[in-house]
Amino acid sequence: YSNLASQYEVLVLKGSELDTRYGHFLVYGVTEALTQAIDFGDVRMDARALMQAARQHDAIAVPAHPGRFGIGLTEYVSQGEVFDDVETVERLNGGSRAGENERAEELCNNHNLLGIGGSDAHLTSHIATCMTDFKSAIKNENNLVDALLSKEFQPVWLENVVNGAS
Repeated sequence: YSNLASQYEVLVLKGSELDTRYGHFLVYGVTEALTQAIDFGDVRMDARALMQAARQHDAIAVPAHPGRFGIGLTEYVSQGEVFDDVETVERLNGGSRAGENERAEELCNNHNLLGIGGSDAHLTSHIATCMTDFKSAIKNENNLVDALLSKEFQPVWLENVVNGAS
């Protein structure tokens, strides 16, 4: 993606979306040491272990599309699972179906969680439908992790940013 980043003068940062036994998690700040500590191919890994390993390696793991029916974190919370280490979830997801972002919003409100925005883009035309507005400048993956840990951000819809409503 470096050619596209240069061509359009945008910053492209790497992250990973991992399957866990408690849904999908977005991991930012992935390093070689983290990939050695956690098997990124283990779709049955405990999300709590992933979050702990991420922090031990200066990365962060955030539940992706937690309102997704059948696989989102809300499903597991409603079954009695407890995730004390979760402080932030993907509150807005551009790929979510009707009702899923609302479920994520409810999860955030009920558990005092912060939210980020993500486009869940599987096509380039879907990139940036949802984003995260950070108070600090982001220039690399380390800045991104630091900004997420700072808790000074908010999820936004592209259409609201373009129309000046964010």
